[in-house]
Amino acid sequence: MTDPADLEHEGSKWKMENGKWKILVVSMRACPVEYTPQSFTDRRPLLMWSVVAVACLMLVGMILGAPVALARGHNGFALAIYGAFSHLCHQIPERSFFIAGHQFAVCARCTGLYAGFTAATICYPLVRPLRLTNTPPRRWLFLAAAPLAIDFLLGFFGIWENTHLTRLLTGALLGSVSVFFVMPGLIDLSLMDWRRSSGRNAIS
Repeated sequence: MTDPADLEHEGSKWKMENGKWKILVVSMRACPVEYTPQSFTDRRPLLMWSVVAVACLMLVGMILGAPVALARGHNGFALAIYGAFSHLCHQIPERSFFIAGHQFAVCARCTGLYAGFTAATICYPLVRPLRLTNTPPRRWLFLAAAPLAIDFLLGFFGIWENTHLTRLLTGALLGSVSVFFVMPGLIDLSLMDWRRSSGRNAIS
C-alpha cells in the first residue's frame, strides 16, 4: 500500500481514522487546461443565428426599400436591387405588391417566402434551443410545400385564379417551416472545429 506521506508533496491530504488512512483532498493529476469547466457556454450558435437574422432582415428591407427608393429618385440604388432579385424572381407586376406606385423587388409569393423565413428566424430561439442540430421529420416540409404547389398548379392550369393573398400566405408557410430545416444545419456548421478538420485534411 502507498504510504500517504509519499503523496503529501502531490497535494493529497490524508488522515488516520479508526486505524485506517482516509483521504481528505485529492490533487488533480492532469494539467488544469485539460479540464473542461461545467459552466462553459459556446456562443457560436447564437452568433450564427444573429448573422442569419440580420441577413434576412436586410433582404426584406431591400425588397420593401427598392420601390421606396425608386419613388424618391434613387434610381441607381433601386435598379441595382431589382437587378439582383431578377435572378431569383420573375417580378411580374400583375403578381406583385406595390408601394408608392412601384412594385416590390419580388412577387407576392416570393415576398411571402422571404417574410415567413425572416419571421421564423427571429422567433427561432423562442421555439427551439439554438444548440439542437437535429431537424424535424421531412414530412413537415412536404406538408408545408403542398399548399403552395396546389395554389400554383390550380392557377397554372386555369382551374382557379389565385390571388396576392394566397400567394403570400402559401409562400410564408413554406418559408417559415423551412427555417427549422436550414437553421440546424447552419448551427451544426458553426460548431465544427474547422482548425482540426483542416489539420486532418492537410495530413491526409
